[in-house]
Amino acid sequence: MGTALNGKNIAILATDGVERVELQQPRKAVEDAGARTELLSLRTGPIQAMDADIHPSATFHPDREVARAHVDDYDALIVPGGTANPDRLRASPAAVEFVRAFVDAGKPVAAICHGPWILVEADAVRDRTLTSYPSIRTDIRNAGGTVVDEPVVTDRTITTSRRPDDLPAFCARIITEFAR
Repeated sequence: MGTALNGKNIAILATDGVERVELQQPRKAVEDAGARTELLSLRTGPIQAMDADIHPSATFHPDREVARAHVDDYDALIVPGGTANPDRLRASPAAVEFVRAFVDAGKPVAAICHGPWILVEADAVRDRTLTSYPSIRTDIRNAGGTVVDEPVVTDRTITTSRRPDDLPAFCARIITEFAR
């Protein structure tokens, strides 16, 4: 177990449709580096994770509703992907405001796959360079961001990644970024 993130409290924002590995692997990586994590969601009941967006897999039990969470309680934020997860999150004013507040506070935010959709909704991609799953790249460009096709990109406090295959690079980068 590492110590790079000892004393850090990391929020993970997810709901039904979250891609299981994009929640589990970053969570394990930051916990193995010493961080404490809290799973935030739109409700407190169990959320259904998916494998490859179409196969129901594990369920996860959120620690808190995002509407009852405060940015000051966390050092960093992870937004996993899955097509349905960020699409549902970006329709929630409480989730969008939570993400916007993180960005406005200058705290690190990491999003993978379709996760940057909520960054678009929070008006947090303008004049930033990101990567994402190919199908949402036009949304990022339309919101004023620049898109590159790289496994992981960090622009100031926002780190993004493309897909589950990039999880090793993503997890390594977020540990580095969250430790700053």
